[in-house]
Amino acid sequence: MKNKYDRFQFPVVAVDAAIFTVKEQKLCVLLVQTNKEEYKGFWALPGGLMQSHESLETTLERVVKEKANLHSVHGQQLATYGDPERDPFGRVISVAYLALLNADARELKTTKDYDDIQWVSIDDLPKLAYDHRRIIEDAVERLRSKLLYTNIACHILPEEFTLSELQNLYELILEKEFDKRNFRKKILALGILQKTEKMRSGSQARPAALYRFSQKADQEVEMI
Repeated sequence: MKNKYDRFQFPVVAVDAAIFTVKEQKLCVLLVQTNKEEYKGFWALPGGLMQSHESLETTLERVVKEKANLHSVHGQQLATYGDPERDPFGRVISVAYLALLNADARELKTTKDYDDIQWVSIDDLPKLAYDHRRIIEDAVERLRSKLLYTNIACHILPEEFTLSELQNLYELILEKEFDKRNFRKKILALGILQKTEKMRSGSQARPAALYRFSQKADQEVEMI
């Protein structure tokens, strides 16, 4: 069965980016609001077609820069989506990426092809175009899994953070509570954090030591 517009003679490849951050104690995904006739008012993940001279990674870099004004986004391949009816404009196979970033000091900006761009809580998703709800659900599941056995949290935390902030991130995304003493003992024993000489002062709590990840390269380690 042909799609409505049958724009492409042969299947083409697209890249879609499921980019997550934490804002106001909520796990949020980056969405753009499409103004295409077929999906007017719907929201979608930033994405685009791969050009003939591009690799998947360079396509990812280009589309997040063009459609979200984001640079140096760390992405990992999530899955490939190839339902023949997933895109009404033609036969499009999407390679989706999971990406994390700290949203502080990031200025979002999209193109005239979209009406808006926002961080949206995964608990309050709007109407989504294509199969992007499924991609987001798959990406959240993968993120929760990778938090358990990799240092992926380093891409969403600020450069320096307290152990409480690290624990809060894990509790927020995994939706479970951890014993404070056991969590800190386990994390520090892994040897993947460096304690800085800096402290963060709170209005009510005692000053807390700031840490950083020893490296930001992807690393498999039994975190929890």
